[in-house]
Amino acid sequence: MKILAVIPARGGSKGIPRKNIVKLGGKPLIAYAIEAAKKSRLINRVIVTTDDKEIARVAKKYGAEAPFLRPKELARDFTPAEPVLKHALEFLNNKESYRPEIIVWLEPPSPFRTAAEVDAAIRIFLADPEADSLRAVCRPFQNPFKMWVKKGQYLEPLIKINGAPLCSRPRQKTKEVYWQNGHIYLLRYDTIMKKGNFYGDKILPFIMPENKFIDIDSEENLELARLLLKNRLFTL
Repeated sequence: MKILAVIPARGGSKGIPRKNIVKLGGKPLIAYAIEAAKKSRLINRVIVTTDDKEIARVAKKYGAEAPFLRPKELARDFTPAEPVLKHALEFLNNKESYRPEIIVWLEPPSPFRTAAEVDAAIRIFLADPEADSLRAVCRPFQNPFKMWVKKGQYLEPLIKINGAPLCSRPRQKTKEVYWQNGHIYLLRYDTIMKKGNFYGDKILPFIMPENKFIDIDSEENLELARLLLKNRLFTL
């Protein structure tokens, strides 16, 4: 089976300039995603989609392919993931007639994923041929049923069921919810190319402990990741 890892890494990150190649533990951030994919026993190809020549060079140094440079219009601040992945798959199909059955989408800001986690997620996905996609989730730190939004100068509950707010109910009486943490995404080729999105209709969960990941989207998170790595609180 063709299982392709795709790692998105544009050059114009704002929160942390040049985030995808900023150093963490002596390696560029993108190297962690590449190494997890390369060490996987099930992934058989790894590519990076980037608009940046330097990132492409770094990706190749760590063993990934960077067979094209992504068009600038697909590397803007608010560009969604779907057209980025479609562009990569269309390039591979047009140039090589290559179509993977499964795509593993690994975002560099989550560096502490392991190849064992990736393979565990892939096996769960392969075991359910009806599933369109899989995504890593965990229980959230806050319960959304207890959240509020502002309407004018007043508050109103974020979530109502049959018009009734749930904010005063005991937590145990609310639904169990999960937060997607960006650690791992899996999807079938037809999910993105025919249904046009990352999730389709049937989405499997890959449930993780709340303390087993970090999403680096700020300088503070980067420093925390460096501290965790220095003190060996994550094992890769």
